[in-house]
Amino acid sequence: MYVLLILFHLLEAVVIINLIFPVFLWIIQLFASKKNYNQISDSSIEPDYAIIVTAYQQVTLIPGVVKSILNINYTNYIIYIVADNCDISSLVFDDNKVVVLRPEEVLASNVKSHFYAINNFKRPHERLTIIDSDNLVDADYLLEMNKVFGLGYQAVQGVRAAKNLNTNYACLDAANDIYYRYVDKKLLTDAGSSSSLSGSGMAFTTNIYVECLKNIDSNGAGFDKILQYELVIRKLKIAFADKAIVLDEKTSKSDQLVKQRARWINTWFKFFKLGLRMTFSGIINFNWNQFLFGIMLCRPPLFILLFLTIFCFAVNVFIIPEMAVLFAILAVCFVVVFMKSLSYFKADQKIYKSLMDIPKFIYFQVLALLKAKSANKISVATEHYVEEKTINN
Repeated sequence: MYVLLILFHLLEAVVIINLIFPVFLWIIQLFASKKNYNQISDSSIEPDYAIIVTAYQQVTLIPGVVKSILNINYTNYIIYIVADNCDISSLVFDDNKVVVLRPEEVLASNVKSHFYAINNFKRPHERLTIIDSDNLVDADYLLEMNKVFGLGYQAVQGVRAAKNLNTNYACLDAANDIYYRYVDKKLLTDAGSSSSLSGSGMAFTTNIYVECLKNIDSNGAGFDKILQYELVIRKLKIAFADKAIVLDEKTSKSDQLVKQRARWINTWFKFFKLGLRMTFSGIINFNWNQFLFGIMLCRPPLFILLFLTIFCFAVNVFIIPEMAVLFAILAVCFVVVFMKSLSYFKADQKIYKSLMDIPKFIYFQVLALLKAKSANKISVATEHYVEEKTINN
């Protein structure tokens, strides 16, 4: 019984830390100096970019993303489409800025696809940016990236805004993304740490990307988790460019949601140890960036945190009522920060209306948890359903 009580108090401590963390970052942000990325504005200088677009099995959305890239306010770049395990007969482009690559062997890996593009560069590019096949790129995307790179950063994460809000699942996925964008990107960087990476809409100097991942054998989801760890452990900061925007397809169907979240949950369990290692590294090195980033990496998915909070509250109602009150207060604070994130990024009214369906959204994430162990066998990449004509309306 004594051992169980100790374990329960340890669980309480973990839950409290995770509930306080976003509030703590928000308080720091209130007093932090505001970053001004607009001070670097020499548009006559165009560093050379490789724009890597990866696709696995599906290429239906490739023409749309290529069209959006070719329309950007920039000239010094080449698009490399890595069509892994794809039929590329429909991928015909008459612009010499577009290079279509089809690996002879199935790669089934983001990192391998990126390095396949790097090994086939037409020229040595100073920077590279990674775009998903379902993304659309804002016209000023690279210009906004340049403003942040101009401040000396070697890694920058942009904004992945919702491309579609066609179902409640998509709206709730967008709400989830906005919360993480606010806490793990804006608040974390304002507090003096680094932005988390999101898999696409991010850019790096080519040298640092190769240095971080050249010896990493990464299969399945989670390459961005490894990459951000490798960057921060090198005492580098990942910047957040809140005006460098790509539109990202949100999950619009329940089976799509379950498969995607199963891979993400699998990734969290797989790389949880990196968060612990990063946190201890920050303490040992007196490195604020590493310490805060490590805590963020250790945080469980939100629905798991919700269940743990309810569990701790319910147990304490019977053993320590004062602690139950504390958990209730922290839960309210968490909700306040969540709503603040929607307000800050001016969430669509559809997103607010969809919040009534959070229980159903959580239910499908529980199903995803049950499938997490075999997630990478079930699916390697998210299937896309949103057509280009829907996006442009």
